[in-house]
Amino acid sequence: MQMKKSDVRGMVLCGLFAALIAAGAFMKIPIPYVPFTLQFLFTNLAGLLLGKKKGLISVCLYIFIGLAGIPVFTQGGGLGYIFQPSFGYIIGFAVGTWLAGLIAERGDTIKSYILAGFADFAAVFAFGLVYFYLIMNFYLHKPIGIWKTLMVGFFTFAPGDILIVIVCAFIAKRLYPFIKKSNAAV
Repeated sequence: MQMKKSDVRGMVLCGLFAALIAAGAFMKIPIPYVPFTLQFLFTNLAGLLLGKKKGLISVCLYIFIGLAGIPVFTQGGGLGYIFQPSFGYIIGFAVGTWLAGLIAERGDTIKSYILAGFADFAAVFAFGLVYFYLIMNFYLHKPIGIWKTLMVGFFTFAPGDILIVIVCAFIAKRLYPFIKKSNAAV
């Protein structure tokens, strides 16, 4: 069975974004509990540029590589990483990328990209904060209240991630025609 060029391009783009997300994990500002990284930038772009299906595949590829033991997460890798307080954000990356792709597929305007980015933002923080709270309180037995969870896991990152949503919208608006064109050329 012969593969179509569009299938190969899709696989390459998924692999490229998985690698970019991994690289984004190491571009970080260390903050206690959950470091600020550029993973959200690349997961958001994956959804905006690749769409819901390929964007989700790229994030899941990144997650599976990390859980297999390759140290692509901010603090290593392996199955034990699911017990890190920051793992909920990684789950949120997958859900958020899918949401961003779903919304971005409906139109390639700055407005739709910003809306898609904020849907991604909401999903990442919803999963990340709940997971952080549960792991800290019930697994690590380090009691933390809701207010401190918000301070540590949301307010520290929200301004930077809001800026990332806006930057990604403009980047996606510029790059999407090239990705669309390369897929249509097959």
